[in-house]
Amino acid sequence: MNTLTEWVLSILLLTGGVFLLAGSIGIVRLQDIFMRLHAPTKASTLGIGMVLLVSAIYATLTRDGLSISELLVTVFLFFTAPITAHMMTKTALHQRLHRLERTQNPDLFEKARLRLNPDAELPGSVKKP
Repeated sequence: MNTLTEWVLSILLLTGGVFLLAGSIGIVRLQDIFMRLHAPTKASTLGIGMVLLVSAIYATLTRDGLSISELLVTVFLFFTAPITAHMMTKTALHQRLHRLERTQNPDLFEKARLRLNPDAELPGSVKKP
C-alpha cells in the first residue's frame, strides 16, 4: 500500500472518529429525547459508516479479493438507523415523554400523538357524539 492511500485512509478514519465523538457528546448534552435522537442517527451513523468504509478498503487492499462483510454491515446500519429512530420517536410521543417547550411546532406533537391513539382527544376540542 502506498503512502497516498495510507494518508487518505487515515483522514477518513479521523473524520469518522470526529463524527463519532460529536454523536457521543450529543447524546449526553442534548436535553430531551427528540433532540437526542439526532446524535445517534446522524453523526454516529456517519462516523461508524466511515470507519467501516476504511476497514473495507484496507481489507480489500491488503488481502486478495473484495471484502464484502464490512460493506454489508454498513448497508445494514444505514437502513436500520432511521427506522429505529422513527420507532423511538413514535414511542416517545405515545408515552408523552418530557420535551422542551422551545421545540418547534409544539402543536404538532399532540396531533401526532392523536394519530397513534385515535380514542384520545385534543385539548380544547369537542368530542363528537
